[in-house]
Amino acid sequence: MDNETAFILLFVIATAVAIAARRLQIPYTVALVVAGLVLGGLHLFPAPELTKTLLFSVFLPGLIFEAAFHIDSREFRANLITISSLAVPGVIVSTALVAFSLTPLMGGLGVVSGFDWKSALVFGALISATDPVAVVALFRNIGAPPRLTLLLDGESLLNDGTAIVFFTLSLALLSGRATTASQLASQFLSSVGGGAAIGLAVGLAASALTRKIDDPMIEITLTTVAAYGSFVSAESLHSSGVIATVAAGMLCGNYGARGGGMSPSTRIAAETFWEYVAFALNSIVFLLVGFEVHLATLLQYWLPILVAYLVVTLGRGLMICIGCGLVRMTRERFPWRWSAVLTWGGLRGALPMVLVLSLPKTLAYRDLLISMTFGVALLSILVQGLTMSGLLKHLGLVSEAAGRTVYEMHRGRLQAAAAALSEIDRMSGLHVASPLALDSLRAQYKKVVHVAEQQLKELGVSGQEVESRDMDRIRRHLLDVERDRVMRAFHHGALGRESADRLIADIDTRQLAVEGGREDTQGLPTTSGGEISEDGNGASRL
Repeated sequence: MDNETAFILLFVIATAVAIAARRLQIPYTVALVVAGLVLGGLHLFPAPELTKTLLFSVFLPGLIFEAAFHIDSREFRANLITISSLAVPGVIVSTALVAFSLTPLMGGLGVVSGFDWKSALVFGALISATDPVAVVALFRNIGAPPRLTLLLDGESLLNDGTAIVFFTLSLALLSGRATTASQLASQFLSSVGGGAAIGLAVGLAASALTRKIDDPMIEITLTTVAAYGSFVSAESLHSSGVIATVAAGMLCGNYGARGGGMSPSTRIAAETFWEYVAFALNSIVFLLVGFEVHLATLLQYWLPILVAYLVVTLGRGLMICIGCGLVRMTRERFPWRWSAVLTWGGLRGALPMVLVLSLPKTLAYRDLLISMTFGVALLSILVQGLTMSGLLKHLGLVSEAAGRTVYEMHRGRLQAAAAALSEIDRMSGLHVASPLALDSLRAQYKKVVHVAEQQLKELGVSGQEVESRDMDRIRRHLLDVERDRVMRAFHHGALGRESADRLIADIDTRQLAVEGGREDTQGLPTTSGGEISEDGNGASRL
């Protein structure tokens, strides 16, 4: 069977699996892996081999760009410390913990003899790349906190790039091409820095052209060029293609699309296009993951796989706890129970499996590393992917979906009608349509607004819960606005340093109170004329 026919069959299977997963209410990617395992075991037809070239030239750029394209840069910047700490120092800590825990365990348990720390370091680096696509989709479906979704998605975007860089460096260390810490650090900085610079340049160029062109087909094509062009350019210059694609995707999605560069209809078309690209690529790659796994081989290495899975999961848990503790003293703090979700949400997908397949044929313990990687990825997808919904409900991070969905439907209808009324007012001011037609449409939309407002008032617990979440989000936004205004007043000379310090300290104190869920301050300014003192959480100063 040729590859063209095989890919058509894979799309047919992916469609059937998507329908079944929706009806059974299980994560789509988990269902795809199971389908791939069954089909691979039955040997019904030969599937294309999931190679590094295929993943890097087709799948990875599209998946990375789509995820970055939909991330709001303001929210990303507001959580940059947390995301960066999890994706760079966190990957280093996770890799080191896995490497130096796995080495003695392999020998002590009699799993394999002579398994050295350098081989374990290679495994620790490649297994650090996470793929939470199943978890993120689940979060959005069941109404998990948006910031928690952003942290998991943003961390994965960056840690894929850093994990690939560390994997390359660990191979260089194993082969003797890099022997000192300074050489490793230099290669890391040049790879990440070069990738970021290339991605920013490509994304800025594509966004600039988008702002000058009003043609949906051309603008969508420019985003495609940015996605794959940034990746290929960075890789050809020995930089991180993943980091380049992340930078290009965020620029195109914010400055190019949402920053006024695209018309509303073009932006909708572009977002729909990239959502389909992600669906198609995820469908094929997770099916191919299932085809690549050989259950007989995994059963042969069940003990090292189980040991590796436990070490990897515990290592990620410790890394997340360290990251949570580090940001505890900043305005990016998050609840401790989120640590459990971030730990359990660190699924391993296609990237570690492809990286391990790219290991040199002559590398010691190559077969063992392949089996361990495939086994850990499979366990994480099946075990963690299927139990995440229960964990979120157990921790009280989601509510019953029915009432929340009804409330969100009414609120979304209200927002859409309000946006239409605003557009009618704009068109009326420009005299681009008949006043009678605009007045008739305005009356219709005002009726929609009135009905939606009445229905929102009639809702009970579900509405109160969503309103509470909205209140926290709005408070954080207003505190950011306050902080920005004070900083600008200080830089323009309208405020002295001491006054600005006190105001910033008060804002930070209220920020920590909101993040900690305290109801006493409610994010409101201090009204007393006395000293504004820092609390035990350490409010920052200029």
